Amino acid sequence: MKSLYLLENMKETRICVIGLGYVGLPLARLFSTKYMTIGFDMNPNRVKALMDGHDSTLELSDELLQDAIKNHGFRCTSEIDDIRKCNFYVVAVPTPVDKDNNPDLTPLYGASEIVGKVIEKDDVVIYESTVYPGVTEDECIPVIERISGMKLNVDFYAGYSPERINPGDKLHTVENIKKVTSGSTPEIGKYVNEIYSSVIIAGTHLAPTMKVAEASKVIENSQRDINIAFVNELSKIFTKMGIDTMDVLEAAGTKWNFMPYRPGLVGGHCIGVDPYYLAQCAKRYGYNPEIILAGRRMNDGMGDYVANQTIKLMLKKGIQVLNSEILILGFTFKENCSDVRNTKVIDVYKSLMEYNVNITVYDPWANPTIVEREYGIRIVNELPSIKFDAAIAAVAHNEFKGLNITSLLKNKHVIFDVKCSLDRAIIDGRL
Repeated sequence: MKSLYLLENMKETRICVIGLGYVGLPLARLFSTKYMTIGFDMNPNRVKALMDGHDSTLELSDELLQDAIKNHGFRCTSEIDDIRKCNFYVVAVPTPVDKDNNPDLTPLYGASEIVGKVIEKDDVVIYESTVYPGVTEDECIPVIERISGMKLNVDFYAGYSPERINPGDKLHTVENIKKVTSGSTPEIGKYVNEIYSSVIIAGTHLAPTMKVAEASKVIENSQRDINIAFVNELSKIFTKMGIDTMDVLEAAGTKWNFMPYRPGLVGGHCIGVDPYYLAQCAKRYGYNPEIILAGRRMNDGMGDYVANQTIKLMLKKGIQVLNSEILILGFTFKENCSDVRNTKVIDVYKSLMEYNVNITVYDPWANPTIVEREYGIRIVNELPSIKFDAAIAAVAHNEFKGLNITSLLKNKHVIFDVKCSLDRAIIDGRL
């Protein structure tokens, strides 16, 4: 059987990772330490920058990238002909939602078409993109079969191994996070698992089916989304009662099995998106996922809440809101990374703009060009020399820890701390 042959001849595995973003690039670099690996991306500018030795997402250090290119033969391309000799294709493209929060599988369809054009007899394709159960077999594989003229488990094989990248985290890197694997047949599952386990230090978990592996990914982030929604609701309740939410959570946290979730803005490419994939899947089976969608509604409304709380605090202090100067510290979806995908800071910004205020968004990590292209607003990487009426600490970048925020503000001012990262003595409100 060909799949058993693959297990015995892993050194012949030639890997192509399709999609060189936050997920694909670190994975491709890791694979290159053991296997011949090519990274493929449709963006030629991205490919050129990587081959010049720099990752603009900052997920991969220049040192690691240049080492992979120089010492492990890793290379990137945007030419389909360059990946035809590969036999193990890994798809790591984004899976966003559209304006109505419905899953957008367009990037997956495009990547599947690319695979269909190059895949050959007995090759294997692995999907890492986050999806709801069944997408790999029901949506992606049919595209490959249509383009290639081949059949799954007859002419080629497949697997699913959900990405587990934590952007900005230099401790829990791809090799240090346990990986779930699966295959379209039991034998291929073992082969896929062996490939991943050969580079993943933390180990792997072989799921019995691809659908199980797909489901495991969406519930990971849905669980976190619901738990954060719960503490966000607690924050709203305790604020009305005049109780500090963090004091409550710290007290409750003295019990050994209390989960240490914190209130906040929930954005990014996983927690703020994956629950919608699971919800749509549930609806297809005739079930209305009430808890999942309730959590989404709560978390999606936190940007408005932060803006409105800030305005209320300004009014209580007698600060004129109209034409006031407001500073937002941070725009990325989380601290110490440049990723602005699905950032909920934009909701804070839009809500504040309804009050006809002047807003400065300062973020030393975010790329102003990308922000303006994606969100239509301007941000700065350096602070302007003006005094502000209010400041909202939206993201807890390390650069903000030593920042004397009060020196940026007028004598009468408001500071709202979204991340509960500032000295309590200087703030007027927080989640």
